[in-house]
Amino acid sequence: MAGVGMMPRVILGYISAIDAMNRFIGRIAMYLIFVLIAVLLWSSVSKVFLTPTMWTLETAQFVMVAYFVLGGPYSIQMGSNVRMDLFYGDWSPKTKAWVDAFTVFFLIFYLGVLLYGGLVSTAYSLGYFGNEPFDFLLSLVGTFFTEGTAAAGDKLGFLERSPTAWRPWLWPIKVVLCLGVLLMILQSLAEFFRDVGRLRGVLD
Repeated sequence: MAGVGMMPRVILGYISAIDAMNRFIGRIAMYLIFVLIAVLLWSSVSKVFLTPTMWTLETAQFVMVAYFVLGGPYSIQMGSNVRMDLFYGDWSPKTKAWVDAFTVFFLIFYLGVLLYGGLVSTAYSLGYFGNEPFDFLLSLVGTFFTEGTAAAGDKLGFLERSPTAWRPWLWPIKVVLCLGVLLMILQSLAEFFRDVGRLRGVLD
């Protein structure tokens, strides 16, 4: 146990670890904006001076999704996410902590639903069309780590592709989406514990 209010060390360690992980990922993800600019610039140049490319639009969409979902947890951590400050901005730090500690569960519920849908969609994109997508994903991950890529590949079905001329596989961006949502859930829990720590006088 540690600090005023006897907040467990494991909770303080969780906050520190999640903050560090999402700070690292977020600072890498923020550079995806330059990748997005480069893709869109090449799209414009190719349309004017060369043969228009098929891959630029969807690549830009994929990069933008990765930019937002991987940078989202860092945004939450930094407090730069959008808020309704009509009343919130005038409240005391303790009142803000009370309200944030309560309303964060609405965010976690929404993210949980989003993660559920993302995992089901990811299983579909990997060729699973049954009624147990989570069992399929767990089996796939377990096979990958215990038997290797070849054995995991044998479990895959018909891989979903985008219905466009370029027809890229969709599972990579769906995996990124699920990862980003999971990181946001972990960061939201860290913010809840941080608010509890503020109310107990353990954290600033």
